[in-house]
Amino acid sequence: MSHIVVFAVAVIPWLRQQEALAHWPQWRGPLATGEAPHADPPVHWSEEQNVRWKVALPGRGHSSPVVWDERIFVTIAVPFDEPLEPRMSGVDGAHDNLPVTSRHEFRVLAIDRSNGEIAWDTSVKRALPHEGGHVTASLASASPITDGERVFAFFGSYGLYALDTKGERIWQQDFGRMQTKHGHGEGASPALYGDTLIVNWDHEGPSFLVALDARTGEERWRVGRDEVTSWSTPLIVEHGGHAQVVVSGSKRVRAYALDSGRVLWECGGLSRNIVASPLHADGVVYVGSSYEKQAMLAIRLAGARGDLTTSKNLAWMRRRSTPYVPSPLLYRGGLYFLHHYQNTLSRVVAETGTEPTGPFRLRGIGNVYASPVAAAGRIYITDLAGRTLVLGDGDEPEILAVNRLDDGFSASAALAGSEIFLRGERFLYCLAESDD
Repeated sequence: MSHIVVFAVAVIPWLRQQEALAHWPQWRGPLATGEAPHADPPVHWSEEQNVRWKVALPGRGHSSPVVWDERIFVTIAVPFDEPLEPRMSGVDGAHDNLPVTSRHEFRVLAIDRSNGEIAWDTSVKRALPHEGGHVTASLASASPITDGERVFAFFGSYGLYALDTKGERIWQQDFGRMQTKHGHGEGASPALYGDTLIVNWDHEGPSFLVALDARTGEERWRVGRDEVTSWSTPLIVEHGGHAQVVVSGSKRVRAYALDSGRVLWECGGLSRNIVASPLHADGVVYVGSSYEKQAMLAIRLAGARGDLTTSKNLAWMRRRSTPYVPSPLLYRGGLYFLHHYQNTLSRVVAETGTEPTGPFRLRGIGNVYASPVAAAGRIYITDLAGRTLVLGDGDEPEILAVNRLDDGFSASAALAGSEIFLRGERFLYCLAESDD
């Protein structure tokens, strides 16, 4: 486990180093891998068992909750005023989209970890959405991120906001209107390293990657990207004493120097629909995608320069059972991922890409949009119907429990301490072993 601690300190120095490992401050947790190294959440729960508290949320969103100390931060979009005449966004190729029926208020909530009470609720924007999004999407799908002193909430077309821990606005930025593929909606979360905040703006118009001063919101650099819509969150890694921003794209996976935005390396091979976020450990970046073709790549960072598509830096490649919506999980040397968004789990050796056993059909759950998480030797996978499968970590994962709640879940779980936080369509749950 020692290499994991070193990775956390190197990659996320802004998270107060060791203290950060006890929290869930960003999308995919303190290591950006889906693991909570010091958490020990419950194995069993239901509406009648191990629910410490359950709070109704005043709006909808698929962003994951983030946790620091005694606060949980979530973003929501709340319709208001009288309903409007339904209208579609009119995007070519649109299918299964929701009509725009009302104006929305975009809000950031801080919730007391001990009892579920709303500590503050800050409205940052009121607007009429220009896209309704896919039926499986939401208007608050990008997860917030916190360094314990500030909370950064990204609503895409409706702005980026920095708040203090009392809910007061520090600064805001507006990048314009995003036109997503088929009007399916927005979802990539920001990334943070030190006092640099990164936002990826891949869409059907001029795409770019932008670095901001997290203290003031001022732009440090902006680089154009020859890419179309993606929903993948950037990953910031440190290698050779320098930080780089890795962004998955439909044409290329690219790494940019954090201090300048200069492209360091790039690699082709993913599909045209990019949702899953990249991961990193031990000098290797892992990226995956699915849809019209399946692909997963392991890219060595040592000596990575220029086009790596056919180079020796491509450690291994996989062309079957790769992830689409849920991002992979990197845990104890294993790379876990679901096929597309279905209930088939693969576990490969991260170093080699080999799959000694599996894939495994996950009985008891169905379609999955939430990304798997892990702690205390257990894997947690939550499906759209409210069921969470708990697996023992091993070459052949053992089913420990199938838990059911009365809500639907697209947001990924957050793990901290003895608790697991599940954000549903209607409620936020805090689940922990009962003291009884």
